[in-house]
Amino acid sequence: MTVSIGVTGATGRMGGEILAAAADRDDLSVAFAVSRSPGESVEGVAVEDAADFADLLASHDPDVVVDFTGPASCIEYASACAAAGVAFVTGTTGLSEGGFDALREAASEAPVLYASNFSRGIAALRRAVREAVPALDGYDIELTETHHNAKRDAPSGTALTLLDDIDEARSSVRQTRSDDIDGVRGESERVHGREGDAPRSEGEVGVHARRAGDIAGEHEVLLAGNHESLSLTHRAGSRGVFAAGALDAAAWLADRDAGWYDFTEVLE
Repeated sequence: MTVSIGVTGATGRMGGEILAAAADRDDLSVAFAVSRSPGESVEGVAVEDAADFADLLASHDPDVVVDFTGPASCIEYASACAAAGVAFVTGTTGLSEGGFDALREAASEAPVLYASNFSRGIAALRRAVREAVPALDGYDIELTETHHNAKRDAPSGTALTLLDDIDEARSSVRQTRSDDIDGVRGESERVHGREGDAPRSEGEVGVHARRAGDIAGEHEVLLAGNHESLSLTHRAGSRGVFAAGALDAAAWLADRDAGWYDFTEVLE
């Protein structure tokens, strides 16, 4: 079965990658593409006005919409898809708690799959982090992420996901011990960058965001202690990695029941 997709943010970095990757797949077809700046063609697909999104959903009836835009646009598109009963895949980052609440509300009417990163390598990195943190309990942890100079949100959505993984792994260890360290159970103190007199406090996680050039994405989790260090690193050489994963998610999500889905379900 060929899955029909709509693509938002078609003139953006990721929108173009999605359209390029879709053109090379036999299991997907592009029903339409929209942008806030319509009028041009991307990868041979005419880009239409995002203001007509609801009408395009009705006229083209896609199976899934794939979204990499901004927080406000993402919620608008998700709400329209929910009203039309169209599945929605998004990798938009920078969402507030209210934004996630709106996505989950949309998931009550249509299948919604959110991921801060659609890379299979990042999924493997997350598993490695969740194993390494308990194994190296008490080690200092620093997280560094690097992206292109046009990325707006910092830390990256992937970095925030990794930080949540670290907190979850630490909490699981503390629940089995009676000597809990203050400030470690639950969310660790997150120190963003360092300046001046800034010694580490026990249990904190240092977080560093770098923006330069056209780097697609790099994430490193450093654990150090006991006269040794372990560095877990992922580097994406192209945004095509994320596009391929998002399209895998779209193909998987088509015809699912309404609900909230995760990229790990696609990989499993």
